[in-house]
Amino acid sequence: MALDALVDAYLTHLRVERALSPHTLAAYGRDLSKFLAFSAELGLEEPNELDLGVVSAWLRSLARTGLGPRSAARHLSAARGLMKFLLRENEIADDPTRLAPRPRLGRRLPQPLSEAEMLRLLEAPDPSTLRGLRDRAMLSVTYAAGLRVSELVGLTLGDVDLKRGIVSALGKGSKRRLVPLGEVALDHVSAYLAARLAAESASTRAPSAVLFRSPRGGRLTRQGFWKIVRQHARVAGLASRVHPHQLRHSFATHLLSGGADLRSVQTLLGHANIATTEVYTHVSSDHVRNAFRRAHPRA
Repeated sequence: MALDALVDAYLTHLRVERALSPHTLAAYGRDLSKFLAFSAELGLEEPNELDLGVVSAWLRSLARTGLGPRSAARHLSAARGLMKFLLRENEIADDPTRLAPRPRLGRRLPQPLSEAEMLRLLEAPDPSTLRGLRDRAMLSVTYAAGLRVSELVGLTLGDVDLKRGIVSALGKGSKRRLVPLGEVALDHVSAYLAARLAAESASTRAPSAVLFRSPRGGRLTRQGFWKIVRQHARVAGLASRVHPHQLRHSFATHLLSGGADLRSVQTLLGHANIATTEVYTHVSSDHVRNAFRRAHPRA
């Protein structure tokens, strides 16, 4: 089978058997399309024609285009996943990416907002309007539960239990987790839903099961929520370029700074590997260290 057909088969495998999100699938598709284009330039069409030299030359070509180490590592990861698939399907006898050196990455720490900055952001929406109530509830739920953007915009009315105070989030790999919501977030969701119900009763538009509706009545996009966060960050006077994932970073960092244990934070975030969660201990340690330097007379 030709290499391009095998890439299509691999992406189908990721979509059907691995249940990856459309966003992740699109990223894999873009990265592997570059690998296919490079292979075609070399006149390679069959998988057994690939070797370490081809993979290394591809990575060097990516570096010449100005691609950073982190992006190059992501491209290599996509190629490695493809080769493992081809090995399993007996299309190749050896993995040409096995000995390819991984681009060296600097450790990039999360950039959380301070507790004061988070409060300003949460208070920025105008609660006198339905849209303001919705935005306030979205920001509150994201921060209170540490949700990913895709998890937030995918919530339905049935995913939030106001009586028990929990939200059911559909995370990576279609895995669900239950996360408690604080009283403030619950109050904000309740206020939004009450105003929305009143608006829907006076409208001819059909009710929707989506929790946080767009102005057109459907589900918000990830980009739509990005714009909402940026808009309210400007209103709150936050100088830095705030992005939605910073609310998740802030959730984890503030929990650890407040004394939560790492395993609990891992569970709440839905991380499969605790090493992913451990990065927040460095941020929390920096917070403690900076507080010591500011407050101790001999620091």
